[in-house]
Amino acid sequence: MPTRDHDIVLFGATGFTGALTAEYLAAHAPATCRWALAGRDRGKLEALRRKLSKIDARLIELPLLHADVTEPDSLRAVAESTRVLVTTVGPYLQYGEPLVAACAEAGTDYLDLTGEPEFADRMFLRYHKKAVETGARIIHAAGFDSIPHDLGAYFTVQQLPEGVPITIDGYVRAVGMFSGGTFHSAVTAASRARENFETARARRKADPRPVDRRIRTPLGKPGRDGDLWTVPLPTIDPQIVGRSAAALPRYGPDFTYRHYMAVKRLATIAGLGGGLAALGVLAQFPPTRRWLLTRRKPGEGPSAERRAKSWFSVRFVGHGGGQRVVTEVAGGDPGYGETAKMLAESALCIAFDDLPKTAGQVTTAAAMGNALIERLRAADIVFQIVEGPAAEPAQPRRGVFRAPR
Repeated sequence: MPTRDHDIVLFGATGFTGALTAEYLAAHAPATCRWALAGRDRGKLEALRRKLSKIDARLIELPLLHADVTEPDSLRAVAESTRVLVTTVGPYLQYGEPLVAACAEAGTDYLDLTGEPEFADRMFLRYHKKAVETGARIIHAAGFDSIPHDLGAYFTVQQLPEGVPITIDGYVRAVGMFSGGTFHSAVTAASRARENFETARARRKADPRPVDRRIRTPLGKPGRDGDLWTVPLPTIDPQIVGRSAAALPRYGPDFTYRHYMAVKRLATIAGLGGGLAALGVLAQFPPTRRWLLTRRKPGEGPSAERRAKSWFSVRFVGHGGGQRVVTEVAGGDPGYGETAKMLAESALCIAFDDLPKTAGQVTTAAAMGNALIERLRAADIVFQIVEGPAAEPAQPRRGVFRAPR
């Protein structure tokens, strides 16, 4: 798209995660990258631009674009002006659809941070065909949901023989705070269980799995291995992994992925389970749902000192063709710092790297694969083989744990 004014436009940059993404781009985007900020509050955009100019003085001239999700003409103009549109504005069920619609119509690549399965399914049903026609790539979950898990499974598959059944179990450990936007998305999802189920069923009918290969993402069973308790983690991540497996024959003729949280103390599981159960009940009634949404506000986040103490590690145990391999994806603060890094590097990857030809709603693994893995490795996110024929020297960091067998 050589006639477009911008390579990347970031929408929602005045929020907490959006500002971190803007700061990352300010520090790491190449000098040739033509990027801009978009939003509805000109004053806040100008204040952020002044802050970014302290990172790179040239950014005092960074373009600022007007965009408001209640003004379709403004979104259409922004989408038509750029090659890649990135949004951090959630909950996406509430604010995301107009941007997806504008990008699908304009043939503009789209990236977001959603962890909302219903939103991803609705956008597929409504805009996938149009995006295929225009060549737009619609990529959801380009942060901690779901890049470490999607690319981690993709990375693990490549360490196993081709053309054989493959089973991968992913084990997540993390220390950190989830964002206010993530909390609002979770409350919204909990209040819409019926709508979520119906939309998922419609998605399955419209987007069937390959007929010549089998792909499964079962819930798995709780268990214990050594000093770790493992419990199934029913997030959007297994769904994204399954869609990558459906898109890429390298995952083999029979692929299974199970997703777990790994913790050392049973009390942690009990506390999380109780909290999720309470959230699910309170989210069903408008008064208590409104009260819940006041507990955490989108756009707020922890201090830099607290983020510096946060980390994540995902171990993948893969079996296929008589071989066993253990890999790991690991990094720092999952909820904010590393999410902003993943989103920004995804945008740069889509804008500048030589990638497979894809269109429509696609996953990070299918759209970017090894190119994004190499970008994230260069940005200090670990992708390594821990056990197996090509095992690498371990990289010291917090949160290392033994992979269950």
